[in-house]
Amino acid sequence: MSAETITTALFLITAVVASAVLINAVYPVISNMAGTFSSTTHESDVRIRTDFKIIATYASQSAGTAQVWMKNTGSEQISLAQIQQADVFCGAVGSFDHLAYTSGIPGNNQWTEGFSSPEYDQNNNQFWDSGETLKVTAKTTIPSSGSKVTFQFALSNGIWRSIEFTAS
Repeated sequence: MSAETITTALFLITAVVASAVLINAVYPVISNMAGTFSSTTHESDVRIRTDFKIIATYASQSAGTAQVWMKNTGSEQISLAQIQQADVFCGAVGSFDHLAYTSGIPGNNQWTEGFSSPEYDQNNNQFWDSGETLKVTAKTTIPSSGSKVTFQFALSNGIWRSIEFTAS
């Protein structure tokens, strides 16, 4: 009888120790997976809620500039810093350039945003809110009047829009 009790106690102790080892090995993995899933879900949510539409365009060969106005049609706020980190491509169809951001007047192969002025950032909060307009001025080689110009604006989260339009 006492031999059975000792054997049962040893099995019980072994089962408790094995359970503790298993929990200590599996719990961090599950916790890490939950954090990764949560992060991925948040990024997907931001991408789904981020949307904008190109609403007007103008390009002039003599000035060497293109101007594009875009409306934030999503529910996500886009910070001024995110706008400034965006990729802008502009130029003749088939011969466009990746332009560098500048905060001042754009030089050759540069672009700037007109968002900082009160007419575009309506509540002056440094965010491109839903319903607000963003003006991009790009200085690059613009083809002659009547030729096609391509423009693409890509945010750092991967949301992008492009358009082809005719130079004036």
